[in-house]
Amino acid sequence: METIYDFIKEEKALYQPKTEPSLIDVPEMTFLAVDGAGNPNEEGGAYADAVSLLYALSYTIKMSGKGGHVIGGFFAYRVPPLEGLWQMAGGQPGVDYDNKAGFEWTSMIRQPAFVDEDVLDWAQEQVRRKKGLDASGARFIHYHEGLCVQCMHIGAYDDEPATVARMDEFLTQNGYRNDLGAARKHHEIYLGDPRKSTPDKRRTILRHPVVKDSRSHFETDRV
Repeated sequence: METIYDFIKEEKALYQPKTEPSLIDVPEMTFLAVDGAGNPNEEGGAYADAVSLLYALSYTIKMSGKGGHVIGGFFAYRVPPLEGLWQMAGGQPGVDYDNKAGFEWTSMIRQPAFVDEDVLDWAQEQVRRKKGLDASGARFIHYHEGLCVQCMHIGAYDDEPATVARMDEFLTQNGYRNDLGAARKHHEIYLGDPRKSTPDKRRTILRHPVVKDSRSHFETDRV
């Protein structure tokens, strides 16, 4: 039987956090990404188009061998979950859940290490030719997030502020502060298909970059 690499099962620290906040040092990873702005709930909007494009490209790469295209270093794998980096218009850090029209986002899907710019170029041409999609907006990125606090949020997206508040409280208690800004953003990882689950059952990993708080009067061990 063919072994299929499952990122969620094999990299539990990244994809299976508990429902209590914890620290994690996130390594550099590679992604396909699409940038945009506006309300992600807008039917037929830019966010929906970005997600569709990312999945089209990701599955084209995953199934490349079926069509006879050989990618060096390829191995069988499950497509990782959809992720998103979020901020407000003008580069304001964090998110205002009452102003979804003001969101600026980078929607992205992680890729195996064998994927590079050449693989993306090939996949973009395949998606354009076979699906009639303009794939030029997708880009290949290396993203090194570094030290973060993360927590599994279970429930509707609009209920995330309560989980974020617990993350901030955890940081204060342990001598850290969030480092949200232009380079390090509010990060969400969506487990499962939200279209197939009720809002109260959705599982979303919330992740914020952090730094040691120089104002703290105590030190803690790095987790």
